[in-house]
Amino acid sequence: MVKKIFLILLAIIISSSNISYANEINSRKYIVYDRNSGIKVMGKNEDKETPMASTTKIMTATVVLENCSNLNKEVEVGQRAAGIGGSKLGLKKGDKITIRDLLFGLLLRSGNDCAIQLAEEISGSVEDFIKLMNDKAKELNLKDTHFVTPHGLDDPKHYTTAYELAKITDYSLKNNVFASIVQTKYATIRINNQAREIKNTNELLMSNIEGIYGVKTGFTNLAGRCLVTAIKKDNMDLIIVTIGADTKKDRGKDTIELIKEITEKYRKVNIEEIAQNAFLEWKNINMNRIIVERGNSKINLKLGKCEPKEIITNSEITTEINSISYKKAPILKNEKVGELIVKNGSDTLETIEIFNTKDVKRRNVMDYIRIFAKEYTC
Repeated sequence: MVKKIFLILLAIIISSSNISYANEINSRKYIVYDRNSGIKVMGKNEDKETPMASTTKIMTATVVLENCSNLNKEVEVGQRAAGIGGSKLGLKKGDKITIRDLLFGLLLRSGNDCAIQLAEEISGSVEDFIKLMNDKAKELNLKDTHFVTPHGLDDPKHYTTAYELAKITDYSLKNNVFASIVQTKYATIRINNQAREIKNTNELLMSNIEGIYGVKTGFTNLAGRCLVTAIKKDNMDLIIVTIGADTKKDRGKDTIELIKEITEKYRKVNIEEIAQNAFLEWKNINMNRIIVERGNSKINLKLGKCEPKEIITNSEITTEINSISYKKAPILKNEKVGELIVKNGSDTLETIEIFNTKDVKRRNVMDYIRIFAKEYTC
């Protein structure tokens, strides 16, 4: 009896040690996004529309940077910016500040006043700036994102998804100025030519966790605690989005747990290499079995382009090949004759086309004469 109880307890301990970190995540929605492949590594409710609070400012900053030719231009703060609520840099009507320093106030201090002033400076009005934000969302092919503010205060028509927020962030980080600002811990800005030091609100960036290089925090009553994190670790370049955590501590803990999950249980796999090896093996076995009726030459095959070349996964990668075994000539150069399917676990990851590399013409009278002469001579 004692032995039986011991075995049961041992089984419980072993099984509990294999529980995914993801089961402990407090955030209602999250995603781990691989920047190199552009695909989701893991997630929960990542396609569900949600308020995103001040993570909105990732898009705000991007639109500013793409529509401003002089970041050193000094502007005067208007009443609408000075009067906005929520998180603020503390600008007052009539203050003088450069666009560059407004961007630091926007992304480090999450200043709603900075968001309003930048919108008015770039487009003349907040409403016209919002149009630029939504135009950019369409350009990025975001189907479940819509903006009505440049700051992210709650509005039922202002939403995104964790997945699309990761895509926005990935795009934004390709801008060197944006990338530089969001990884800044402390900055000295000037308001009315008076120096002021500001500190980043991103607790994980400030914690010196190795590899983190941004990006943005957020909080509203509807969105909950939000955090977008970019991290390079173990040859991986990841964006982690957590939305709807109960507390500031939870959003940070969730992000750290997701980083652990990926680095301890996932691996980077070279999909291109796996596909090429599978194709060459299949080709060596099957090339001479392909019959081309009335063809004046043999068919030759090549594998098309593989995208993505590498992925991060904890599943088995398998391949299957579907190709012709019989075809009547002619067969054109670069004509598709099959496909190689790459699966990540049970999910189809990539379908790669198989092409013919040269024209295979239909035999003419002279071809048959040469064939007959060769056989007769032999």
